[in-house]
Amino acid sequence: MTTHVERRDDGPAASRDLALATWALFVGLALMMVGAGLFGTLLGVRSETEGLSTALSSAISAAYYVGFLAGSRLTLAALGRVGHIRVYTALSSTLAAAMIGVGLIGAPIGWLALRFVTGLAIAGLYVVVESWLNDLASNENRGRLLAVYNVIATGCWGLGQLMISRFDARLVTGYAIATVLTCLAVSPVALSESSAPPPIAEREHISLRDLAKVVPTGVGSCVLVGMAHGALGGMSAIYATRVGLSIGQTALFVTAPMIGGMLFQWPIAAASDDVDRRAVGGAAATAAVLAAVLLLLGPPDAPMALVLIGLLGGASYPLYSIAAAYTNDWVDPEHVNAAASQLITLYGIGAIAGPFAAAGLMVAIGPEGYYWTLIIVHGLLAAFFGYRMRVWRSPLNKRPWNETSLPARAFFVPATVISLTRRSRRADSNSTGPP
Repeated sequence: MTTHVERRDDGPAASRDLALATWALFVGLALMMVGAGLFGTLLGVRSETEGLSTALSSAISAAYYVGFLAGSRLTLAALGRVGHIRVYTALSSTLAAAMIGVGLIGAPIGWLALRFVTGLAIAGLYVVVESWLNDLASNENRGRLLAVYNVIATGCWGLGQLMISRFDARLVTGYAIATVLTCLAVSPVALSESSAPPPIAEREHISLRDLAKVVPTGVGSCVLVGMAHGALGGMSAIYATRVGLSIGQTALFVTAPMIGGMLFQWPIAAASDDVDRRAVGGAAATAAVLAAVLLLLGPPDAPMALVLIGLLGGASYPLYSIAAAYTNDWVDPEHVNAAASQLITLYGIGAIAGPFAAAGLMVAIGPEGYYWTLIIVHGLLAAFFGYRMRVWRSPLNKRPWNETSLPARAFFVPATVISLTRRSRRADSNSTGPP
């Protein structure tokens, strides 16, 4: 039986110490994500300019997430043997080699193999970073700390995507720039004066089955979030090219969700620290559904389409932070790092299915199938959060209303919070099952 362990934040001094402990990691992550965003978009556009079939293009996108699965599993074992900084360095160099390799070869089957390698490396880097951050986080600041991490990851990935307009996807130049940025990402972490967490011990292993018993909400939501993001990011460049957007318009279209994710990551995460994370996640998923529905009603090249796809990304991309923070709220401290690896595995499982689901609907009903995939998956996610709130009842607001942050208040009017909280507290004694 797991217990909900609270680790207190010591205020401004702790915040300063946290900033000093994480700056090098975040600078390295920023450089890495700019390179990865540029590379991924270059490959997506190149797949279309080379006239690849929808099936092959989606397979190349899915190969990234198959690598994601492998990387999340292998990295945890490597962390136990050689530690965080060495694993980070090894994965960064592997990622750089795979990026330049894609630029040097012209065979789609080679792209598929190297896309797998990039997925493996990036998933491993996520495990390293999230393990490092979880070692520093408390339950009071976990949502916000993971939000900073995701703001940097999504924002810099989007910046890399925006750079696509400067390069020809058929030439090696863009891939070389992505490789250089990835190599530079090693320096801040390798030269950081702050110490990395100790190597992960074998006792930290937790199976997917055990994690599902402890936190079924985290396990189920992470799979669905992965599916949503796999479709949203993996097929965006292909959709934009199919509907006739120019290379500049495509760059803006694939970047807008990342910008939205960057802008909304912090307020949504802050709200989830004060309000039941499941309620915030359900509200965000519902907002993503509404944005996708509106996108279906207008032309893809209208300025409003960029606003709406940005809002969709702003509602969708923070969902992984919510799923991860909720899971880590409930696992034992010795299992936090292992749980981070399993969450990335679950995310990868969903993300593999996302591009194939979108490709199937795009073949069946045309490019609009891209939006229908996002509507269906985010709708399932909103329904799942609602179901878990019904099965495992708890007070909606974690803090008194007068202590609740402004982002949290933005999700619910006071009367709704008071009403739902009273009902939840009356039913709390009847709650059964894990969270």
